[in-house]
Amino acid sequence: MKTLLHASAAALLALCAALPAHADVRVRANIGMVFDNRYHHDHYYPAPGYVAPYVPRGAVVVGAGPGRYWFHGGVWYQPYGPRYRVVAPRVGVVIPLLPPAYVTVTLGGLPYYYANGVYYRAVPEGYAVVAPPPEPVVAQVQPAPAPPPPKADPIIYPRNGQSNEQLENDRRDCNRWATTQPNAQADASVFNRAVEACMDGRGYTMK
Repeated sequence: MKTLLHASAAALLALCAALPAHADVRVRANIGMVFDNRYHHDHYYPAPGYVAPYVPRGAVVVGAGPGRYWFHGGVWYQPYGPRYRVVAPRVGVVIPLLPPAYVTVTLGGLPYYYANGVYYRAVPEGYAVVAPPPEPVVAQVQPAPAPPPPKADPIIYPRNGQSNEQLENDRRDCNRWATTQPNAQADASVFNRAVEACMDGRGYTMK
């Protein structure tokens, strides 16, 4: 069985590698995943519409009210009953940091950041989701630098008996505040330290 899966994956990668860099290739696998080869991004993501029992730990809450999202690793989630469904974000939504894997693409002389079918542009608050730009036949693609080894998600302990709802509200506010700190948008370690300092000030222990 493992041999069959490995052979199938190898065939899929070979097929995608043979296509041009600007081809819009998001091949659906039979395990609820899609392989995104656009600009040779070459990453797997949960398929749009996939319903997960919960969002990954460390997901960033973006927005508020019924239109809020949970964002993690380039994947966007919204509540779907008691669970969470993978969705496409609306144009204009701003995230504090780019996903760990992305491709920098220069189109029309302007830099865009691409991952999982979504384009981003830098704004003062972070990175905004933008409409797909009109593409020339050839785009200048710059691979993202290799990310540092992932840090384990911290355990958050409410020292003052805060509810789960209050915890999520405080974490969202701290994520927003952290983006205002110098170098936080360029350095994930600065962003994480700012979030931890903010949460500590609101009565949480993070380890």
